[in-house]
Amino acid sequence: MEEKLEFKVVEIKRVAKAVEGGKRIKVRAVVIVGNLKGKVGIGIEKGFDVAEAIEKARKSAEKNLIDVPIIDGTVPYEILYKFSATKILLKPTKKGRGLVAGGSIRTVLSLAGYTDVVSKVLGVTKNPVVNALATIKALDILNKSYQRKMKLKSELISFEENINKSVSSNANS
Repeated sequence: MEEKLEFKVVEIKRVAKAVEGGKRIKVRAVVIVGNLKGKVGIGIEKGFDVAEAIEKARKSAEKNLIDVPIIDGTVPYEILYKFSATKILLKPTKKGRGLVAGGSIRTVLSLAGYTDVVSKVLGVTKNPVVNALATIKALDILNKSYQRKMKLKSELISFEENINKSVSSNANS
């Protein structure tokens, strides 16, 4: 069964390439795709018309989906991530605060499934493409570190159980 993915177009821009006979005009589309349950991706593609560019970007975004950790509708802990000329700050909040984010960051977080996150762009750029890419990469790093933390926690619990078993078996002997 295929999961239902929603998508939003962040930016559509005309781009030109200088060729021998003049300029070749194409359209660049930036699309964010998410399932609202912990998966989100970004696609940046070009086409000869708007519909083609959006479709190509949507397919590209579906191929680049990443898992993100959602705990009670928010991020597990605060993260500050620098990408290119932007810095993105994502902070967890209490339930009911809402999604306090602007522009493409809000789109990425909402399609990922977050409901309560505070974010701030601390860098010098207001470019929506760079901000969206930075948010995706920050969420990817957040997920990897959260997975490591959970793995260490489970190893620690199993280690403590083994110690307790060996102590109780030594006490019975």
